[in-house]
Amino acid sequence: MQIKTLILGAGAAGLMCAAHAGPGTLVIDHARAPGEKIRISGGGRCNFTNLGTEPARFLSQNPHFCKSALARYTQWDFIELVSRHGIAWHEKTLGQLFCDGKATQIVAMLLREMEAVGAELWLQTSLRELTHADGVYTARVERDGRETVIRAANLVVATGGRSIPKMGATGLAYEIAGQFGHALVAPRPGLVPLTFPEGRFAGLAGVSLPARVTANGTSFDEALLFTHRGLSGPSILQASSYWHEGEEITVNLSPALDPAAHLRAARKGAGKRSLTTELRQILPERLVAHLTDQLDLSGNLADLSDKRAETLSDSLRNWTLRPSGSEGWRTAEVTLGGVDTDGLNSKTMASKTVPGLHFIGEAVDVTGWLGGYNFQWAWASGAAAGRSLAAG
Repeated sequence: MQIKTLILGAGAAGLMCAAHAGPGTLVIDHARAPGEKIRISGGGRCNFTNLGTEPARFLSQNPHFCKSALARYTQWDFIELVSRHGIAWHEKTLGQLFCDGKATQIVAMLLREMEAVGAELWLQTSLRELTHADGVYTARVERDGRETVIRAANLVVATGGRSIPKMGATGLAYEIAGQFGHALVAPRPGLVPLTFPEGRFAGLAGVSLPARVTANGTSFDEALLFTHRGLSGPSILQASSYWHEGEEITVNLSPALDPAAHLRAARKGAGKRSLTTELRQILPERLVAHLTDQLDLSGNLADLSDKRAETLSDSLRNWTLRPSGSEGWRTAEVTLGGVDTDGLNSKTMASKTVPGLHFIGEAVDVTGWLGGYNFQWAWASGAAAGRSLAAG
């Protein structure tokens, strides 16, 4: 079988690439259905992009690499596509856009776009062997128990990273990168809950509150959730991408209110009230009980000096913690690191050294914040490669 372009991976980036690459394009995937990460994202409603998309909200060893693709296929371009297909959507917090209906609408939209340009999709198809010689990529694949040999002028690797292995995620992209001499930035779990020594927060499991979490100088103001294993919630997931093993994080348990000012004001009218009772006005009750073991929360408000109030406030707003690890690939939403961008053309996502070879989406060392940014990178990088292939 002779084709122009073979795309490995029917996820967000692969489908988007096929929709732009045009006729002579074949997408293969070992899964039973396309776009599985799209389907499960956003609680089944797909957080498909973010109004606040900008390069500063992406992590990479080269922070400039993502700029070209993001500028040439923006969040507004994808919103226009969604609207053109009659998919109703709404904005949640922090610029996050979701479907009003099911996430499968986005998958169906991409499949219609592919079909319209003559691209083809093979599911339940496993790659058995891949070689490259004389300008041709030869892929030996197995489909429906039969072996097929595909020859293509171009190869696009859109197989993602290692996150969510239960959905079939593998390190295939990294194996192919190595096969063709491309360097890797060591992959690690991103947007992942952080763990602590057993039982550290067991008594607080289920408690949630607004917090500011800081890792390596980058802070996020969102909800924090205590779990049996440690800390989760959007603020922790965001900070986890900036955190490295062995480092500390800082948690501000009262980012919107100065506890010292609150306690001083309460002291004037309710001096006989206990300090713990008053703290329950601004922090969850179980958290106050937990902190009693670590901070001096004894006595009444009348006994509270201004200096002690400031010391207590500082402790609550600069709680330093050292996670023992993260929950790893099992629960990580994305993969940090991946194919080193130094070996890729930022305008086309093509290899600088191997003709016709492209890497897109999560396989590449570009990772976005939580909230639709990683889908926007999939759309932008997929469109960049697809348009280049269509023009070539």
